[in-house]
Amino acid sequence: MVAADRVAATVLQGVHGRRRSGQGDAFWQFRPFLPGDPATRIDWRQSAKSDRLFIRETEWEAAQTVALWSDASRSMEWRSAPDRVSKRERADLLLAALAALVLRGGERVRLIGGSGRSHAGRAGLTSLVDTVSAIGKSRSLPPHDPGLPRHARVVLIGDFLAPLEEIHAAIAALAARPVRGHILQVLDPEEETLGEGNRAYSGRVLFEWQGDGSVLVPRVETVRSLYAERLRQHREGLAGIAATAGWGFLTHRTDQPPARALLALWQALAPG
Repeated sequence: MVAADRVAATVLQGVHGRRRSGQGDAFWQFRPFLPGDPATRIDWRQSAKSDRLFIRETEWEAAQTVALWSDASRSMEWRSAPDRVSKRERADLLLAALAALVLRGGERVRLIGGSGRSHAGRAGLTSLVDTVSAIGKSRSLPPHDPGLPRHARVVLIGDFLAPLEEIHAAIAALAARPVRGHILQVLDPEEETLGEGNRAYSGRVLFEWQGDGSVLVPRVETVRSLYAERLRQHREGLAGIAATAGWGFLTHRTDQPPARALLALWQALAPG
């Protein structure tokens, strides 16, 4: 939670940027009366304090509930070096930091795959972080969540290396509720380049997956360009899936500052 609060403070310094004028009950601000404004919206009490007419604006709630999910599958535990954070550590940090920003703005947060309840306020962040920490190894795509509110906003964080048809089915099921959202793909830098420039990824290399088999590559250098092309095609497929659903698609590497990805997510969630 301390790390999440620190990253969140770096992005917005406590300022909630999702508020704007619109229909609602909560007071937002007074602004000067402009030609074309209906006279019924004039706040006469505020206007009486000066020689100008003022309009009383209420706050528009961009999204009452933001649903978050981070990949807790085994592939997310991988890191290319002992001093580098794992993909899951980075995904969970970004989820908690984004939740801190959303809750600080007075909105509710729901954890897909969690208890099914919505969290609010500072106590809500504590409960949400405890739930994320307690989730063990699970599927690499968000599970079905029948309690997800309609028109909620969704943010999914993971490596999204599953087959594209499986990812498409999961996103289509969420978009049909209907909800709109964003996909953030988190990868280790060695996964993007197949260890280009790293002597550990040269010559004869055995790649192993826990309990899922292995593959021996006689010379990694000879397949690196093919690997890069396959990854590019996979990412294009992810972007296409997101675009079809009306969602956004972002990427992040674990050697990059977490605040960069958090800012991109926060801006993506901002009302248009």
